[in-house]
Amino acid sequence: MLNRVGRFTSRSISGLIGSLRDALEKLIQLPRNIKQACLLGLDMVFVTAAMWFAVAIRYGHMHFKLGAVEYTCAVVTVVLSAIVFLRLGLYRAVIRFMGQQAIWAVLTAVSYSTMILGATVFFSQAGVPRSMPFIYFALALLGIGGTRLTVRAYYQAKLRSLSENVIIYGAGESGRQLLTALHQGDQYRVVVFVDDDSGLQRSVINGLQVAHPGELEQLVAQHDITQVLLAIPSASSERRKEIINSLVGLPVYVRTVPRINELVSGQASVNQIQDISLDDLLGRDAVPPHPELIDRCITDKVVMVTGAGGSIGSELCRQIVLSGPRELLLLDNSEYALYNIERELRELMASSGREVELVALLGSVQDQRRLESIYRTFSVQSVYHAAAYKHVPMVEHNIAEGVANNVFGTWYAAEAARKAGVETFVLVSTDKAVRPTNIMGASKRFAEMILQGLAQRDTTTRFCMVRFGNVLGSSGSVVPLFREQIASGGPVTVTHPEVSRYFMSIAEAAQLVLQASAMGTGGDVFVLDMGEPVRIVDLARRMIRLSGYEMDHDTHIGEHIDIEFIGLRPGEKLHEELLLGSNVTGTGHPMIMRAEEECLSYAKIHALLQELMGYCDEIDCVGITSVLNRAVSGFGDHEVRHDHVWKKQGLLLLQSKAIGPAVASNVKELFPDKS
Repeated sequence: MLNRVGRFTSRSISGLIGSLRDALEKLIQLPRNIKQACLLGLDMVFVTAAMWFAVAIRYGHMHFKLGAVEYTCAVVTVVLSAIVFLRLGLYRAVIRFMGQQAIWAVLTAVSYSTMILGATVFFSQAGVPRSMPFIYFALALLGIGGTRLTVRAYYQAKLRSLSENVIIYGAGESGRQLLTALHQGDQYRVVVFVDDDSGLQRSVINGLQVAHPGELEQLVAQHDITQVLLAIPSASSERRKEIINSLVGLPVYVRTVPRINELVSGQASVNQIQDISLDDLLGRDAVPPHPELIDRCITDKVVMVTGAGGSIGSELCRQIVLSGPRELLLLDNSEYALYNIERELRELMASSGREVELVALLGSVQDQRRLESIYRTFSVQSVYHAAAYKHVPMVEHNIAEGVANNVFGTWYAAEAARKAGVETFVLVSTDKAVRPTNIMGASKRFAEMILQGLAQRDTTTRFCMVRFGNVLGSSGSVVPLFREQIASGGPVTVTHPEVSRYFMSIAEAAQLVLQASAMGTGGDVFVLDMGEPVRIVDLARRMIRLSGYEMDHDTHIGEHIDIEFIGLRPGEKLHEELLLGSNVTGTGHPMIMRAEEECLSYAKIHALLQELMGYCDEIDCVGITSVLNRAVSGFGDHEVRHDHVWKKQGLLLLQSKAIGPAVASNVKELFPDKS
C-alpha cells in the first residue's frame, strides 16, 4: 500500500514538474510584448499576495477582516507599483539573460513599492500592523525576484545541456576575461580552469576550481570535455609547444586565444577563439628582426615587389609598408590578387598611421620593356622578386610555361634592373633548387645562376638571392589542405610515410628576406636557418589530434579520421636540402647564412638561355630538360612524362597515319604511358 502511494506521489510530482516545464516553454516562446504584459500581471499578483500574506504572518492566522481603507491602500499600492515597475524598465531586460543590473532594478522596484505601501498605510491610518510593510518587502522580493531567477536558472540549465563542456588552460587575466566572455553566449560551458602555477591550483576563481595539468586526462573523461581553450597569450613558443604536445593524446579539440602582441596592439580580443596557429605547430620563437638591416634597403626608398599578390609577396608588402618606404610599387599579373593586396595595405596603413605612396601595377615579369620602363619612371631602388610558379606538380604539367616564368621572368626583371640602375635586386628562392628532382626546382636554381652571372658583370646593381623551405600557410601549403580535409571528415592525404620538409612561418621568412637583402655584396646566396625538418605525417597526426579526432580504430573514443598515403607526386622527393655543399659562412645574423656555391660565367648562362628560349617557344619539353640537365648541378635523369601539351602532342602523333615506324618507335619511347 505504501509503495503504491509512493509511486502515485512520485508520478504526481513528476507530472506537475512536467506541466510547469511545458508551461514555461510556451511562455518563453510567446511574443515579447505579450510576455511583458503577462509578467507585469504576474508581478501585480505577487504584490497583492505579498500584502495579504504579510498581514496574515503578522497576525498568525488568516481569519482577519479588512475594511474599505485597507482595500484602498492595497489598490493604490498595486497601481503605483505597476507604474514604478514600468518606469524602472523592469520589463525591458530579457529574463533568461538577466544580469546584475537587472537584479538591482528588481531590488530598487520592490523597495519603492514598499515605500508606497508604507506611505499609504501611514497617511490613511489603515488598520494593519506597522511591521506589515517590512514583511511585505521580503515576500514581494521573493516572489518577483525569485520568479525571474527561476526562469533564468531553467533557461541556463537548458543551454548547458546543449552547450559544449570546455576547459580553460590558463587562470590568469586572459583566462578570466575569456570566462566572462563565454558566459555571455550559449555555445560553451566552462567546467574548470587548468594552470601550471602551483599558487593558483586548488583555488576557486569566478566559481571555478583551478586544477593541476596532470589532472587533464581525468577531467576530460569525467566531464565529457570536447575542447581545451588555451588562454596563455604571453607564454613563449617553446612553452606553448610543450603544452600543446601534452594535449595531443587527449580526445579534445585544442583552440587558443590570440597572442599577447595581438592583444596589446588591438588587432584581436580575448574572446576571439581560434585554431592553433601555424607558428604553434612549429613551436619555436622567431628571432627578433634587426631594424637597421630592414631599414637599409627600404626606409625612405622606392621599393618594388613582383608577385605582390602571392603568399610571400603579400607578406613582404605588409612588412615593407611598416618600415616606411617612400613609395611601394606592387606588380602582379593577377588583377584580383593585386586588388586584394592593395586594399589590405591601405587598411593596414590607416590602422597603423603610416603614409606610404602605393602604386598597383598590372604586368608580367616576362615583359622586359615594361619592367625597365617602370624602374626608370619611378626611380626604383630596391626590387624583391617573388613572382614565380612554385607548385611542383603544376609546373611538371606545364613545363614550358613554368620555365618561361621562373627563368626568363627572373632574367628579364634582373636585366631591366641592371639597365635602369636599380640599387638592390633580391630573388626569393627555394630549397627545391638544391639538387632538384623536378622542373620547378631546376628552374629556380637556374634563376639563381642568372643572378650569379649578372653579378660578375660591371654593374651597380647588387644581385642576391634568399633560399628557404616551405612556408606554413602559403598557397599550396599542406597545412590549409589538412585543415580542409579534417573539417570535411577526412581522410587526410599524405604523399609518403617518410616525406619531410623544412618549415617556417610566412612572417618570419619575409622578415629574414628583408634583412638578408641588406647584407648582399653581389651574387650572394643566403640560406635561412629553417630548424629541423618536420615529417609531414607527424604534422598531420598532430593536426588531427588537436582537432579532437582519433586515428586508431582500435579505440572507441570519439570520431576517427584516417591518414591516407597517396604516393609522391610528379617531381617530388622525400627530403629537401638547403645547401649544395658544405661551404657556408655566418653573416652576423643567427638565422641567416651565406652559401658559397659554384656558378657559370655569364657568357655560358647567356648561351644556355638562348637555347632554352628556342625550346620553350616550340614547347619542346625534352629540349628544355636537356638544357636544365647541363646547367643545374644534381638535376639529371628527369623524364618528361607529365606535361599536358607534350603528352597530347605525343598522342596525336601516335594516332596520325602519316607517321613512320621509326618515328612511332621514338614517340612510344618518349611517351610510354600512351603507347
